[in-house]
Amino acid sequence: MKSKHKANEDNSTNTKLSWWQLSLLGVACTIGTGYFLGSGLAINIGGPAVLISFLIAATGTYLVFDALSQMTSEQPLEGSFRSYAKQAYGGWAGFSSGWAYWTSELLIMGSQLTALSIFSRFWFPNIPMWILASFFAVLGLTIIIAGTKGFERMENIFAIIKTSAIVIFIVIAVLAICGLLGQGKSEPTFPFASFFEKGIIGIWSSLLFAFYAFGGIEIMGIMAMRLKEPKDAPKSGKVMLGMLAIIYVCSLVLTLFLIPWKELNTSESPFLQALNQYELPLVPHIFIGILIVAGFSTMVASLFAITSMLVTLAEDKDAPTLFAKKVKNRPLLAIGLTTIGLAVSIVFSMLMPGKIYEYFTTAAGLMLIYNWMFILITSGSILKLSTLGKTKRISGLVILGIAVAGSLFHHTSRPGFFVSLGFLFVITAITWLLRKKWTKDYSVPN
Repeated sequence: MKSKHKANEDNSTNTKLSWWQLSLLGVACTIGTGYFLGSGLAINIGGPAVLISFLIAATGTYLVFDALSQMTSEQPLEGSFRSYAKQAYGGWAGFSSGWAYWTSELLIMGSQLTALSIFSRFWFPNIPMWILASFFAVLGLTIIIAGTKGFERMENIFAIIKTSAIVIFIVIAVLAICGLLGQGKSEPTFPFASFFEKGIIGIWSSLLFAFYAFGGIEIMGIMAMRLKEPKDAPKSGKVMLGMLAIIYVCSLVLTLFLIPWKELNTSESPFLQALNQYELPLVPHIFIGILIVAGFSTMVASLFAITSMLVTLAEDKDAPTLFAKKVKNRPLLAIGLTTIGLAVSIVFSMLMPGKIYEYFTTAAGLMLIYNWMFILITSGSILKLSTLGKTKRISGLVILGIAVAGSLFHHTSRPGFFVSLGFLFVITAITWLLRKKWTKDYSVPN
């Protein structure tokens, strides 16, 4: 039976993406404050051995995207992972997956806007944070209203800027290690002696924060619908994740060379702290600009993804159908609900005590990993997996499960784990209350 979520045949060819364009979008959707800032927290928790955490996270992320891209190449569906969950297990699975994703991304965006406001006060210290947050929110919504093509153009530019920034950091760091930038505050040396100082528990606890640096593959899954050749989705993901893994690990190694890891301030970018040891007067301004670009682009990507998800939910009557209506080919009502949710998230991020809001955003990040686990579970029902495919699927679930369990071993992430269970309980309760709807409207495919 042909799915109503199949790509419309009237999509013009010039709106389709090539595989390398999707790779660029993936880079733009992935590199953000989770890497530029969150890597400092990962180093603090895991020590230099955090490099192992990033390699494990890259492997786990690849296994998830490999499963998602195979489902996309075999049967492209609007709504991506949410639609595959529904096809595999029925309406309840699509409903809970879609709304869990929408809620978690909305909370994370509030955190991103708060971070953008903090970065911007480096240049505009007298402007209230809520005004700066509102400015970035309106700018992001404007890009989304401009349409998919505008979003793609902006994200391609952001991808180039962010990738270039990391490459520039690598070049400057190599020059510093070679002594071409003069004497820094500390002698460049790799901390071999303290590599495993935090032990296995440190590596385990830091794994969750390493995964944050790769968050965004679910957005690639949604955008993969627009590939010229859906079968190219796996290749696009391999190129993107391979490139990210290499530049992530290289830049982290160089950071650990340049600055003693125990001196890192987790509230600042470790890369900026490493370069601040040298007389490079423009570096603070350049990196603040990069942090703003990074945070803004991932925020815009999340806006696009959750708006698309809301439209798909509405088309399936898992949200009010009015959110599926378009005005001048734009889902303005869906964007309107996202705007309201974004405003509430900004208010919460500004008014709630820092630690409490941190627990909510950590929980939202964990919920994204739960969604990744469900993608792997779904692939077992949708795909005809070979022995290798089954092994990869189980390996991915084990890696993700280890990352979630690791959040219990550190005081920074432990409360967020229990908050994430609270979110899951609420979504499960709502799903259970609406169970009669799916008993009546849907049947699970054979």
